[in-house]
Amino acid sequence: MDIAAQSIEGGFADPVFNAQTVFRAVMDAMARPGSVQSLPALARPPAPLSAISGAVALALCDNDTPLWLDPALHASAAVMSWLGFHSGAPLANTPADAHFAFVASPAEMMALDGFSQGTQDYPDRSTTLILQVGDLTSGTPLLLEGPGIEKTATIAPARMLRHFIEQWKQNINRFPRGVDIILAAHDSLACLPRTTRIKTTEA
Repeated sequence: MDIAAQSIEGGFADPVFNAQTVFRAVMDAMARPGSVQSLPALARPPAPLSAISGAVALALCDNDTPLWLDPALHASAAVMSWLGFHSGAPLANTPADAHFAFVASPAEMMALDGFSQGTQDYPDRSTTLILQVGDLTSGTPLLLEGPGIEKTATIAPARMLRHFIEQWKQNINRFPRGVDIILAAHDSLACLPRTTRIKTTEA
C-alpha cells in the first residue's frame, strides 16, 4: 500500500462518537491517575504509531496543536502523512514548541525538561506526552499518590525512559509548570498528570 492510501485509511469510522469515547477515557484517566481505561482499536494508523496513540491524536489534536514525533515516528512518512490528513495538526519545530509529543520508544526519549513546561501564568501551555508502552503491568512498579487517588495506586508501565522516577520528581517540583503524560498500551491507557507523586514500591 502506498503512502497516499495509508494516509486516508485507518481513521475513526464514526469521528464524533469515537473522538468522544477517547476524550472521555483520557479525562477519566487524568482525573484518577493510575486507573487503566480500556479502549477498543478505534483507529488503525501506520506502524510504528500504535492504535491507542493514533486514537488519542485524532481525539485531541487539530490544526492549532503542533505535534512533535520521536525519531522512530518521524522517520515514517506514512505516520506523518496519516497524522496530517486525519488531525490537521502541524509538526512542531522543536520539542519545546509542541503541544503534544508522541513517543514510540520511551526508553530512548529525551529528558522531560526538554519539552515545553508552560509558564507560571499559563501552565496549560506545556507539552502533553503520549508514550507508547508495551503494557501497564510488566515494568517497574510505581506507587502513585496525589489528587484523584484515594490512598495510593500502583501502575507498572513497560519500557519507560531511564531515570524516570528522578525526572518525575523534578517535574513535580516545577508545579504549576511541568508536563503531563498519557501512557498508551496495546488496548488501554493510563495518565500521569503533573500533580501525581511517584515512587518505586520498594521505597
